[in-house]
This record gives sequence, structure tokens and C-alpha cells, in this order.
Amino acid sequence: MPEEYEGQEEPENLDEPPAFFPYDGTVPERESGNNGDLIEVQIEGVFAHESGGSISRFVLVSDGERRLPILIGPFEAQAIQLVLENTRPDRPMTHDLFRSVLDRLNATLDRVVVDDFWNTIYYAKLYLKSGKEEFEIDARPSDAIALAVRFEAPIYVAETILDAAMEE
Repeated sequence: MPEEYEGQEEPENLDEPPAFFPYDGTVPERESGNNGDLIEVQIEGVFAHESGGSISRFVLVSDGERRLPILIGPFEAQAIQLVLENTRPDRPMTHDLFRSVLDRLNATLDRVVVDDFWNTIYYAKLYLKSGKEEFEIDARPSDAIALAVRFEAPIYVAETILDAAMEE
């Protein structure tokens, strides 16, 4: 297989996207910082919205006054919805497997925190506890919420993110 590539020239300008790619050359810097106090939220539900023939799914969380819709994929929507409806699939899903692994390791999910928002993307962290140790792990909010419902762990959102969602 390596011989297939012998003698072939390497493409030029690998540092630049192709001309058809919508990119103006500037990338805003992501500034991770303090996004305010953490506010506990509850899941209001998992919803779908159809527009132009495509279906968008989102989980809606709320602190009672402010609501935050988080766009999620169809599999994560199902993973959250199944637990909310007290339905068990015939075979464990990936989030169930992760729960089983943590149980075997005597670890638990202490809390989920959605603490950052950049370029239309939310960022979350899992806080795992094992004995006296706590571990912070980056996760997609959809996966983090799917795990939170399995562990009955609280979900927190940074206050500035909730406030920004209300402005939109």
C-alpha cells in the first residue's frame, strides 16, 4: 500500500481550507472563563422540531424562570427520553454501559455542569467521584444529561448562559 503513494506529490496549501469552504480566515478566540454562578436546572422534556424537511431535536432545561434549549442528536434524545419515561430497552445503550462501568469501579456521577458556550456550541463537564477523589471530564451536554438522568445527578448551568438564552 505505501508504494501507491510513492512519487506522488503532497497537496499544496494544507493550512488553508478549499475555496468552496465558507471561511474568511479569521477564527474568534475562545475565551474560557467565569460564566457566573451555577444554577441548578431541571429537564422539562425532549422535543423535536421539523423545518424544511429536517428534524431537529433538543432537550429543554429550566431553572423555573429561564429556559435553555440544547440541540442534541436523535440517539441522545432517545437515551434521555427512555429514562424520563421509565422505559428500558431490551439491550443496554451506551449510556447504560457507562453507568455499569462506573458502578463496577465504585464511582458515581456527582453532577453535570454546562459551563461554556462558544460559536453556537455548549460545553459540559461530568464530575465523577470515587472515594474521596473527584474527576472532571469534558463531555457533550447531550451525553452528560443522558448520564445525569441515569444517576439522578443534578444538572447545573452557568448563569450567563441561561441569561443569554433568554435574550435570544
